[in-house]
Amino acid sequence: QVQLMESGGGLVQPGGSLRLSCAASGSIFRVNAMGWYRQAPGKERGLVASVTSGGSTDYADSVKGRFTISMDNAKNTVYLQMDSLKPEDTAVYSCNADVLTTTRVRYIRWGQGTQVTVSS
Repeated sequence: QVQLMESGGGLVQPGGSLRLSCAASGSIFRVNAMGWYRQAPGKERGLVASVTSGGSTDYADSVKGRFTISMDNAKNTVYLQMDSLKPEDTAVYSCNADVLTTTRVRYIRWGQGTQVTVSS
């Protein structure tokens, strides 16, 4: 079994910061990549940022220069540092992990999602 544990969401004023965390646990052989996606009301879910175990990163154009993603391979944990937050960043943020289990089975796992609200 593989589980994702998310934390760090909440309410913040425009221009403020939040840090999201997502830890993968269970019978994990290795984590290939982890990322954060978000979905706002009336919008489709889209990629915010992702990172591979080798350190390669990818960001949505709308968050470049404001968000930073990183991974702690030893802890199987991904972090999303969100700075200069805007009301448009308000959404449910969900963690995604591409994992290989100890039995060498590949799984794509999703977290439950955490609400991020940017408002005065």
